[in-house]
Amino acid sequence: QVQLVESGGGLVQAGGSLRLSCAASGLTFSSYTMGWFRQAPGKDREFVAAITTVLSNTYYADSVKGRFTISRDNAKNTVYLQMNSLKPEDTAVYYCAAGRSSSNTLANAYLYWGQGTQVTVSS
Repeated sequence: QVQLVESGGGLVQAGGSLRLSCAASGLTFSSYTMGWFRQAPGKDREFVAAITTVLSNTYYADSVKGRFTISRDNAKNTVYLQMNSLKPEDTAVYYCAAGRSSSNTLANAYLYWGQGTQVTVSS
């Protein structure tokens, strides 16, 4: 049974930082591209960042480029999202996902999803 469990969300002031973690189990973690998505109230789920398998290539949404960093630790079966210079518009539920498609930015390319963690950025 595959499980993805996010943690690290919370309330932070604008300009602050948070680090999200996603611990995976029940799958060969190193074989999966890992992605972060977010969904704000009343909006569609949107791509945030992704990291591939062997070469750990990274991809970012334009809205977070230069502020967020995705990384993975295959020994710990964990993917991270370091979020700096947070803005109120970053407020959302953040989800991690695991997939094996080359379409790293598309939600429907991912097979497994976590339950999400709330990030709230106050102005």
